[in-house]
Amino acid sequence: MKRLILTITFFIQICCHVLFAEQIVREFRFGGTKKNQTVIPLREAQAYKDKQGYGFEFSTEQDVRIDSKNKSLFSEKPFYFSVRVPEGNYKITITYQGLNDKPYRSTVRSESRRLQIENQEVLLNKSFDRTFIVHIKDPKIASGETVALKKPRELQKLDWDNKLTLEFQQTNCISTIRIESVSNVPTVFLAGNSTVVNQEDEPWASWGQMIPRFFDAGVAIANHAESGLALSSFLSSKRLEKILSVAKPGDYLFIEFGHNDQKEKGENAGAYKGYSDRLRYFVREFRAKGGLPVILTSTARRAFDEQGKLLQTLGDFPDAARKVAAELQVPLIDLNQKTSLFYEALGVEQSKRAFVHYPAHTFPNQKNDLADNTHFNPYGAYEIAKMVLTGIKENNLKIADHIVDFQGFDPQQPDDFKTWYWPPSLINSVIKPDGN
Repeated sequence: MKRLILTITFFIQICCHVLFAEQIVREFRFGGTKKNQTVIPLREAQAYKDKQGYGFEFSTEQDVRIDSKNKSLFSEKPFYFSVRVPEGNYKITITYQGLNDKPYRSTVRSESRRLQIENQEVLLNKSFDRTFIVHIKDPKIASGETVALKKPRELQKLDWDNKLTLEFQQTNCISTIRIESVSNVPTVFLAGNSTVVNQEDEPWASWGQMIPRFFDAGVAIANHAESGLALSSFLSSKRLEKILSVAKPGDYLFIEFGHNDQKEKGENAGAYKGYSDRLRYFVREFRAKGGLPVILTSTARRAFDEQGKLLQTLGDFPDAARKVAAELQVPLIDLNQKTSLFYEALGVEQSKRAFVHYPAHTFPNQKNDLADNTHFNPYGAYEIAKMVLTGIKENNLKIADHIVDFQGFDPQQPDDFKTWYWPPSLINSVIKPDGN
């Protein structure tokens, strides 16, 4: 009887979720006039108002021109557009319009600087759609608990507010932005630390915010990583509980820890004790939800000896992760090995190009040099995202079928940082993320 009740409850939840997904549709038509239940015409750039539920953020409405004649939005400066929506996965469709005098390029990021569209070329008089998935999360858990967000850092992040925010870079001429909830795509949940999290501020970045760019609209990326966390604090802050409360059969959980786990003290501390036990717990709990866990070894730190040889500073933690993956037959992506090859290929000095190493005054309010050998800049994060994609393909995961614009990656032959382009976001900080 109990099993029957649980089955009926699960069926009702699935039905409600599908119904909910069909109800959330917002289509913003720039310069249009006709309005209905789903279509919202915008004839002028308006600042976001919570009562209205949509609009431009960070005073960027002043940098946008809406042309009623051509029914389009045009800007050659960065701008942010937000829409209030509940938690879930959303398919975003942007309709680009080509200009009649020159081609242009557009970059789009979502929420806390998640890369979605990279340097998209729009040819003369050419119109087309680009579609991608954005996951929206909130700290509420079905049990009535809430995720213990870090104060004040996470409370201020776009990732945790009640809006879906799109950040447009370079040049943009857009006729519509369509937002519709979806429930039929697998979600890849990311559990990790500052090397995985969506870093909101320039010049910091992590691979978790770069990887959405390489998936089509058949996969959602839900990044629950946060700076400074170990497996133990991810659990105690109820982040795994949050993931398990919204995960569905067929979803994935990518688990990458180690940097902060090294700092733990006590009788059960250590790579082959508490760390390994908790990895097993993550795997067991997610499998119980019908999901597929994936273990990733920690990214290596940039540390060279006087002879220019890379030092391995993570002790037994990468080996422990490999052993748990083998023991439980979990797919393994060996980022520790791949990032080590990457740094060695770049060399002692050039490897700084992948990290937050910048002279004073490179960014606003940056009075001192930045020299961080743990946290990545956008270029480094982008390259590591390619290593994760390589691991997905090596493990023959089904989501590999949804990877786009990626032919493979050799960490010993990385992209040239001199030609790689990242238009910086308006939000920046000189404060180093938690964890080292």
